[in-house]
Amino acid sequence: MHKSMNESRTPEEYLEEIRRAERAKLTVYVGFAAGVGKTYKMLADAHELKSAGVDVVCGYIETHGRERTAAMIGDLEIVPRKKTEYKGVILEELDTEAVILRKPQIALIDELAHTNAPGSKNRKRYEDVEEILSAGINVFSTLNIQHLESINEFVERATGVKVRETVPDRVVRDAELINVDVPVDTLRERLLEGKVYPPERVRQALENFFTEDNLSLLRELSLHEIARDLEARYTRRRENGPRSGEPERVMVALSSKPNATSLLRRGSRVAGRMNTDWYAVYVQTPREAPEKLSATAQRQISENLQFARELGAEVVWLKGRDVVDELVRFAREHNVTYVIMGHPRRTRWEKFWRGDVIDRFIYEVGEGVDVQVVSS
Repeated sequence: MHKSMNESRTPEEYLEEIRRAERAKLTVYVGFAAGVGKTYKMLADAHELKSAGVDVVCGYIETHGRERTAAMIGDLEIVPRKKTEYKGVILEELDTEAVILRKPQIALIDELAHTNAPGSKNRKRYEDVEEILSAGINVFSTLNIQHLESINEFVERATGVKVRETVPDRVVRDAELINVDVPVDTLRERLLEGKVYPPERVRQALENFFTEDNLSLLRELSLHEIARDLEARYTRRRENGPRSGEPERVMVALSSKPNATSLLRRGSRVAGRMNTDWYAVYVQTPREAPEKLSATAQRQISENLQFARELGAEVVWLKGRDVVDELVRFAREHNVTYVIMGHPRRTRWEKFWRGDVIDRFIYEVGEGVDVQVVSS
């Protein structure tokens, strides 16, 4: 899932939020496996924040030799690592004291579950992060879902792979979780292209941890944890009082693209847990007028909307020249506070000409609306 800064906030809004906060905040970019793009997305968001005037530094970035990730560091300030000698080998670790002394507004610290070199002050990196948070510094970090202690045993039973480095759930209980998601096939393609591991490790990875079944399971776990996080934040906000007298609602944004069933099922599930109404909204633009769509595309739209009705959604068919304008207007008028959107594969050319509907929507809908983006 790729989206703009921190779910539903612009960099400027995030800057104002951390200025008002009483204590430092942990934000964790969560993925279901190595190679989905957690570090890359974290760095991309850091550049947005830096452009908005936020003081961001790289406390520890692990590129794993990936050229695109290394290039994304760009002009971000890097705090030098602490060097430790162990059995004649020089190991590099996060210099916690140096980060605290530098005192940025945000420190980027990769791999929350990492085990530090013997002799380090703290055994685990999450302990370093807790120390930095206690010093009043906000932290962005990364984590694969299988490293969460509460589901580690389940992952081992289901996949046959023992994940030895774990993070206690308490560490991320109050953190904001940002899901970084790609389709399983895309991740396996990246692996084959040598973008995740060196060539000599690819075959073993594909036959062991990176099987299609394993990755599908882990992806579903990751999406589930993010959904739980968003629902928990919704509950906390509701307990503090809704923004109006109306109940808060869920919206699933549909397009003419296929594979909307998973989005609709998720919308139904979330609305049920929240005990609230939900909408399935389709915006017909001039480009998607009936005479311009194929019979297959028209049938797909009809089937999506019928399935939404069967799941209990109120189906809404809007017409307008701009999808984002219509969705934002509807969300505001109907007190929608939880939105589920699909992220289809598109070429760079399509993105250039049409823009990114998801990023624009998140930017324009503003604070108070949680957005969950699911790759379709």
